[in-house]
Amino acid sequence: MALRHAVLVALLDGEYSGYQLTKIFDVGVSNFWYAAPQQLYAELAKLEADGLVAGREVAQQGRPNKRVFTVTEAGVGELGAFAAVPPKPLLIRDDLAVRVHAVDLLDPAPVIAQLHERAEEAAAKLALFEKMLSRLRGDLDEESFLREGDRIGPYLSCLGGCRLEREIRDWCLHTARTLSERAARTGRERP
Repeated sequence: MALRHAVLVALLDGEYSGYQLTKIFDVGVSNFWYAAPQQLYAELAKLEADGLVAGREVAQQGRPNKRVFTVTEAGVGELGAFAAVPPKPLLIRDDLAVRVHAVDLLDPAPVIAQLHERAEEAAAKLALFEKMLSRLRGDLDEESFLREGDRIGPYLSCLGGCRLEREIRDWCLHTARTLSERAARTGRERP
């Protein structure tokens, strides 16, 4: 997947400025793609040049004008072509997992602290995703929404984000507890 597809997906729900898009990426898209704000602005310019999004200037009082973007028919076609191609396998590159793998030869204390930090980050993201699910669902329970909701794609991808963050949180807490118990039992803090 290229950043262009993630941007097109984020714009499916409406007309957004680059600034608004960065906020959407912070919450709604962060469960499947990360991009820095400067990357998003550059990608919007490319997408507009390629005719996949349309931009227009919006006058604002007391602030500089802003540019907002929407997906064009060509952009939806690009997403259709993208969806038809088999996905690449998921690749994980995680520095913390490498540290855990080597922890038998390291002082476990910094690794344990990092595991707790990661667990807190995952819990915070999980809370954001759960709020988003509730907002997307509205007054419907999950089963009814999945059966009758207008657009379930964002909901389903957010569900995946929830499950991922919950699993990360649980793995970090379990791993930190295991390492702490082993260090306490052996009295070993350093190799």
